[in-house]
Amino acid sequence: MNKKERLENAFNGKSVDRVPFSFWYHFNEKIGSDNGLKAHMDYYRSTGVDYMKIMSDGYDAPADYSGVKTASDWRHIPHGGKNSLYYTGQLDRVKRINDALQGDCCTFYNIFAPFSLMRHGDREQMVMQHLKDDRESVLEGLKIISEDVLELTRALLTEGGCTGIYMALQGGEKWRFSPEEYAAIVAPSDLAVLNGAREIRDMNIAHLCGWAGDANNLEIWKDYPAKAFNWAIFIEGMDLVEGKKFFGGKTVIGGFDNRPGKLLHSAGTREEVKTFAKKTVRDYARAYGNANGLVIGADCTIWYDVDDSRFRWVLEALEEMAGER
Repeated sequence: MNKKERLENAFNGKSVDRVPFSFWYHFNEKIGSDNGLKAHMDYYRSTGVDYMKIMSDGYDAPADYSGVKTASDWRHIPHGGKNSLYYTGQLDRVKRINDALQGDCCTFYNIFAPFSLMRHGDREQMVMQHLKDDRESVLEGLKIISEDVLELTRALLTEGGCTGIYMALQGGEKWRFSPEEYAAIVAPSDLAVLNGAREIRDMNIAHLCGWAGDANNLEIWKDYPAKAFNWAIFIEGMDLVEGKKFFGGKTVIGGFDNRPGKLLHSAGTREEVKTFAKKTVRDYARAYGNANGLVIGADCTIWYDVDDSRFRWVLEALEEMAGER
């Protein structure tokens, strides 16, 4: 079974020769004049991951929103459009990487939700205040941003060669909005992108981000139109077995804590990492009778200074388990 077949089977709840896995981190300073091609390919070759998450490092928003000072300004923000660097740069990146991979594995592009792009950088407090001042104007701005994100998403899937998107959903912290507020304010822009992606290809990942360490209202996302779900197990307190039920039997991705100093990043020995990977698979298989619909990964992006060889240890464990059958 090749990498694409393995992952497609896992996403469809079918049997696999071994459980697939992948991890990722932000490349940041490794992004060079080749628009990240070497950084991504070096990582792919060194780790043996079953699929690639192509990172969006360096592309922060579809357009310049620096002119926004008051809530009503969001109604008049510019569209990025197909000539923007946000569009052309990211499409160029995925074309380069997918051309280099030559179909060897599935690829998913990192898409930040429109609400995250709106709040990026130093705009967090401003956006939250603007929602109090004039919600309808902010919602108009979110609609504009979501249209740009959806335009890019369609291009990534139809022209760029990506299998799907990995949509980083944020803003669901328990302290920020009630579930009802999130549904009214943020969800329409999330769903515009996810539904648009699914219309092209139903192989998309919903990432329920817990990067900041704050627990989310996970119920706001449980029925989102994604093929697989990835969340912060060690922040939310919901493991893969529980999550499988919570997300209605959808494929689940995770197992490892992504944070610095934790087992996978640096704390565990080779045998400890392998033992944890095997236990994760066995606990899931014990609950469901098999390991179908499981992909090993982490809560979120791994800290960039991790040694790639540690990811190989997980591959070793999964291959050893396959050999035990």
